[in-house]
Amino acid sequence: MPGLIRALERALTADRVFGDAAGRTAYEFDASLAHGRPRAVVLPESAAEVCRVVGVAREFDLPVVPRGAGTGLSGGAIPSQGGIVVAFTRMDRILDVDRRDRRALVEPGVVNDHLTTAAAKHGLYYAPDPSSQRICTLGGNVAENSGGAHCLAHGTTTNYVLGLEVALAGSELVWLGSDAGDAAGYDLRGAMVGSEGTLGIVTKIALRLRRAPEAVRTLLAAFTGVRAAGEAVTEIIAAGILPVALELVDGMTARAVEEALHAGFPPDAGAVLLVEIEGVEDGLDAEMERIEAICAGSATTTRRAETESERAALWRGRKGARTVLGNLRPDYYVHDAVVPRSRLPDALEAIEVVAAKHQMLVATYLHAGDGNLHPNVLFDAADPAEFERAMQAGSEILHFCLDLGGVLSGEHGIGLEKRGYMDAVLAPADQAAMRSVGAAFDPQDRLNPGKIFADPPGG
Repeated sequence: MPGLIRALERALTADRVFGDAAGRTAYEFDASLAHGRPRAVVLPESAAEVCRVVGVAREFDLPVVPRGAGTGLSGGAIPSQGGIVVAFTRMDRILDVDRRDRRALVEPGVVNDHLTTAAAKHGLYYAPDPSSQRICTLGGNVAENSGGAHCLAHGTTTNYVLGLEVALAGSELVWLGSDAGDAAGYDLRGAMVGSEGTLGIVTKIALRLRRAPEAVRTLLAAFTGVRAAGEAVTEIIAAGILPVALELVDGMTARAVEEALHAGFPPDAGAVLLVEIEGVEDGLDAEMERIEAICAGSATTTRRAETESERAALWRGRKGARTVLGNLRPDYYVHDAVVPRSRLPDALEAIEVVAAKHQMLVATYLHAGDGNLHPNVLFDAADPAEFERAMQAGSEILHFCLDLGGVLSGEHGIGLEKRGYMDAVLAPADQAAMRSVGAAFDPQDRLNPGKIFADPPGG
């Protein structure tokens, strides 16, 4: 479509428009199992350029798919219907860090960890910390309402977004929210967070920052199995203790992490629990002693991180868990259902039952404090029979979590991967109401179409 490419080159510059097969290939995939080829890829450098690209898409009646770093796990950045991928690689500037108001203004292509580094110079930090923190972008985090290991006490992305500059389907540029976090009228800022690029394209983000804590304590507890570790999680919360992080890693994952990263995980553990608390120095050790006492009832061993390097190693292990699973099998199929915290032991045992039934390796880690599970079904996609068993196992695990009163996604989003499950959790009238919101923002269904909802409804 040479006319499309010429129009995009006029909207941007020729060196930031890719229409050849080689230039588009890298944008066919994200971290999910899905793929799709765009007609063109563009690298805008400003909100005005994004609006011009949206105008070109409207002229040629093509979809527009925003893309950050491609770390998404639900197919949200996949151009499943072709169209134009808007990659935010060059909109990666931290525009302001305001120490007095604890606020940052960033472009969507800023890497999450880069904001953390910039804020640290002012004694501040940005709390949402996905496992892909070192490479994922803040625009993608907003699109998926990403969480992370330290969101148990502090909340997910939506709790930190004060305002958003957004390019709408009609090429208008609007600001939603305010520096104060509240605005008159409907909470369109809240609607935009987690909408997976289907309502608008985020071009600037105003974010709330937190003051760095005075002190931190981190504990590793090892257990014989996932049920014992899950029960310890429930007991900690029931005792009125709210850690900033409460992460569980099963034995398979712990061994893979230790072999690859030497993080300090006991290689013979059936499950590992990481607990972190923070606050003022006085009283923090006493609170950690309460946690240790709870864990000691069933843990085989407990160990505090005595130095910052030990703490960093433990978190390197937890956040590197998905990466090292590639040493066990070439491919993975991961869900991120959330179950009531009290049902975690049941969910974890059910995962083991499903794995045995389908003769699959399933490695599980989770944000245990809020019940957000990440079971990774490991397989070799080159084996069609094994691929089919992996899909069946993943589906059964997800349905079991729903039967426990859970929800489809805690932070990965619905995207392409889970849209077929929406009928299991939302009535037709509920979905119709949500679709009407999408139609109000994007009546031609041009912004990241085919995501979240099955098309046609119920299909």
